[in-house]
Amino acid sequence: MDRLDNTVRPYAWGSATAIPHLLGVEPNGRPQAEMWMGAHPGAPSRTGRGTLAEVIEADPKRELGAKTVARFGPQLPFLLKILAADAPLSLQVHPDLDQAKEGYAEEERRGIPAGAPHRNYKDANHKPELICALTEFDGLCGFRTPARAADLLDGLGVDSLKPYVDLLRAQPEDAALREVLTAILTADRAETARTVAEAAAACARLGGQYTPYAGIAHHYPGDPGVLAAMLLNHVRLQPGEALFLGAGIPHAYLSGLGVEIMANSDNVLRCGLTPKHVDVPELLRVVRFEAGDPGVLRPEAAPDGEEVYETPIDEFRLSRHVLPEGASAHDLTLGTPQILLCTAGSVRAGEHELTPGRSVFVPAGEKAEVSGPGTVFRATVVV
Repeated sequence: MDRLDNTVRPYAWGSATAIPHLLGVEPNGRPQAEMWMGAHPGAPSRTGRGTLAEVIEADPKRELGAKTVARFGPQLPFLLKILAADAPLSLQVHPDLDQAKEGYAEEERRGIPAGAPHRNYKDANHKPELICALTEFDGLCGFRTPARAADLLDGLGVDSLKPYVDLLRAQPEDAALREVLTAILTADRAETARTVAEAAAACARLGGQYTPYAGIAHHYPGDPGVLAAMLLNHVRLQPGEALFLGAGIPHAYLSGLGVEIMANSDNVLRCGLTPKHVDVPELLRVVRFEAGDPGVLRPEAAPDGEEVYETPIDEFRLSRHVLPEGASAHDLTLGTPQILLCTAGSVRAGEHELTPGRSVFVPAGEKAEVSGPGTVFRATVVV
């Protein structure tokens, strides 16, 4: 069992205080957006034996287990994060596995450099993800019904939004959402900026259900993504609640602190709320134009006290143990690799004492007993 020393990424949208407060350290005045736990080459966790990536590469079957290697190859198939948003992240969508393989192969064939700003596919993997709130957490997830989106836009009283409202009310669901998103992203940027400014002013004046969009427009004035965001469901998670983001589902995180887990991929197609490249044709190929409820997840409690966030994929499995004071140790030993992350109290994991924000990597089959009082999240795979 290895204690992890993890990198914090200073993205501009990050909170300057949330991760330091969780860790019990002084803020440094700069944004601290994501703390990465895993073997991703962009920022692998460090152990006493080298980086976690180096440790796994040296003996994949020992660290990951033979079944995990057979199923996913000689690499940790997930990346665990603590995410702290103080401003909206980009509005984005992720490809499914077939789309990722096709897109990656095509960009490789065309010789697009891996670091090129207009490159869409950094690898050939999909990127399903799950966010579990540690504090109240705001986000956007999936399309509203066209009727609800039309009512929201119409309520602003902005004349230049009327064509979008009419399209949403006149077309079947798939066509309505596709045509309006396409129109928003391909319209003249100067005209769109004026519409966004009018819409933002109306959102600020009206408040209520419009308040989140006024905040988005404050951070991204004139961005077409502000209008695209109004096509999506707004959701507010309470601590312990989660969202699963599958392929093709447009989403954006707005604010809050959470535990995030995802397949080990960098494939992101952006719709807006970003200065980065937006590839509209490829985006439209990947987006699923289906309205639906965001589907807030609450953990399912097992007899042994493990609370599992059920998802339909195998690259990761996230669960939570709330460990009372004085209770006997819980045996979390598995035949798959694990990362254990403390988020509250003080958790003893083997010989390691974990305070909030501290984590350990447990190789497959390694004895893993934990005791509290505290809360520990467990990330592993399904094989």
